[in-house]
Amino acid sequence: MVKSLLVVSVLVMVFVVPTAGAWLLGRWAKAPAWIMIVFVLAGWLAVGVGGILSQRALPFLFPKTSPCYHVGTPVTQYFPPDSFCLHDDGELRTVNGSTGKFVFWTAFGTAVAMPGIALVRRRPWA
Repeated sequence: MVKSLLVVSVLVMVFVVPTAGAWLLGRWAKAPAWIMIVFVLAGWLAVGVGGILSQRALPFLFPKTSPCYHVGTPVTQYFPPDSFCLHDDGELRTVNGSTGKFVFWTAFGTAVAMPGIALVRRRPWA
């Protein structure tokens, strides 16, 4: 009972509170609902894909499944999110492909652009 209550409260603090805060801030700024929906979805997509990209080289449960196993040392970069293998000869090679990076930058750019679009639509200066 206590464990499930802890899991629910962590999920609420990590996902629901930031989403509700962004939504309420957007409503206070009188942003249209579609802009807020795109902003929230693109933001969470950028966070999720960025987390996956930055942690891909690290061996979590099974060290033999790491792309750096027997090749070198895993190195993580959080922004822009990427994972590398530092090889024994000193060369740093990424383990992520271009598709994941494209998805991250598209979602990140969309999330960053939405508040600007809301300002242009509202045009408080006109």
